[in-house]
Parts: sequence; C-alpha cells; structure tokens
Amino acid sequence: MTLNINNPIKFDYIIYTDGACIGNPGPGGWAAIIFYGKDKNIISGFEKQTTNNRMELIASIEALKYIKTKSKINLFTDSKYIIDGIKVWIKNWKLNNWKTKTNKDVKNLDLWKELDDLHGFHSIQWTWVKGHSGDKYNDEVDLLARGEAEKI
Repeated sequence: MTLNINNPIKFDYIIYTDGACIGNPGPGGWAAIIFYGKDKNIISGFEKQTTNNRMELIASIEALKYIKTKSKINLFTDSKYIIDGIKVWIKNWKLNNWKTKTNKDVKNLDLWKELDDLHGFHSIQWTWVKGHSGDKYNDEVDLLARGEAEKI
C-alpha cells in the first residue's frame, strides 16, 4: 500500500502506531507516526516493565492525545488486539460493566477506558495492516517501537 501523505482524502490525520516488548512482560516501547498534510511527526516512549498489549494501547492513546482538536483520523495498526478490542469487544465490555463474556475483568482496563474516551472524541477509522509485510510506515513505526524497548 502506498500512502499519499499530500492528500489524506477524507482524513485530517493519518496515524501509524506500534508497540513492542522484549519478553512479555518485560521492557517495552511504543511509537506513532502522525501525518498532517505534508507534516510528519514522530512520538515514542518506553516502560521498564510492561506487556506488548499495553504498549500497543499506549501507542494509540498517545497518538490520539497528540491531536488536540476533534479530527477525522485513519489509524493504522498491526495489532489485532487493538482492532478487535475497539471494533468488537468494547461495546459488550461496557454493557457488561467492563467484564469479558466469561465475566472476568477486562485486562488493561485503565487503558481501554482512556482509548474509548478518545475514540468518542475523534472520528476514527481503525485500519489493520499486516505486520512485517513491507508496508513502509508500519515497518518504520515497528523499528521505532523496538528501538524504544531496547533503550532500557
């Protein structure tokens, strides 16, 4: 897929996010590439002890928090956990008082609630991209996230 950052079609922003973890749990990193017109911004960070799923969530959250005004966004991630969570599971979690279908506590609840709030603020198209498949920006954000995890 080729991204035309000069013409984001109907979106104000195009975002690529990724999370990485050395061991799971272990040191982790996250990164996001945020396109606005011709501008490209990179944000990233790390945690000393975390999980891959937490890093994926934090990458999406931090990218969406970076955008201060209500916007139309296409967010690309290679995380099925994020895609399934936001598109499928979260509705039922909320109806079930933040419990899974087996009545267990939702893992990473603090982050899912924050992501849900941001999802309600922005208009977001969540797009899954296959990891390590040659997508230029997914590969770039993967390297950035892994680089953050390796800082520790």
